[in-house]
Amino acid sequence: MRPMGRRRLLAGLLLAALTLSGCGAASEDYDDAGIDELEIPTPSPDPDDFVGYVDNAWFPLEQGSTWTYDVEADGQAGESTVTVEPSSLLLAGVKVTSVRSSTSLAGAPATETTDYYAQDQDGNVWWFGRAGVWDVTVAGAEAGLVMPADPRVGDGWRLALVEGVVEDRATVESVEDGQVIMRVESDLTPDSVVQRTYEDGVGLVRTFNLEGPPGSSELASGP
Repeated sequence: MRPMGRRRLLAGLLLAALTLSGCGAASEDYDDAGIDELEIPTPSPDPDDFVGYVDNAWFPLEQGSTWTYDVEADGQAGESTVTVEPSSLLLAGVKVTSVRSSTSLAGAPATETTDYYAQDQDGNVWWFGRAGVWDVTVAGAEAGLVMPADPRVGDGWRLALVEGVVEDRATVESVEDGQVIMRVESDLTPDSVVQRTYEDGVGLVRTFNLEGPPGSSELASGP
């Protein structure tokens, strides 16, 4: 089933790890938002639909790029580093981009995650998995959308679908002044709602927990 033409907790504050877990609305509820008739999520991405890089202006992942964030969670301050790593990994026949996040608070051991992304020929960026947790080769796992090529207010979609593991959804709240603001939530963590802000040419610049445990991140430096 082709994604084109048819259609998350500390690390969860940041670029590769800001994915919640859960989705209460069925995929069909998002079709009316009109995400270029994409099927989101997709259970069987077609390698022919994808390119081997991610250069979406709202979610650029050039190899070697590094972002650092000042983080606050539950009253503690910390830092997170997000790096696009060299990789030749194929998932379901698609070359993916590997992004590693390392986050620490108040001198505690760092929390590390590695996420996998792929961009289709139209410039939409898809989430293909998280190392040691899930990926699109696992039975029942479906890739979801991280950032469309042309985000529009009111658009909504699943970030991924692995029942009981990740069932996230995102909704675009604002697109203006070179920024996209999204609301990300989950039925697996129904008391948590995160707002993400992306900047044109930079990527994720800010997160803020609108509901749930206090938490935020702010871009300190980028590529």
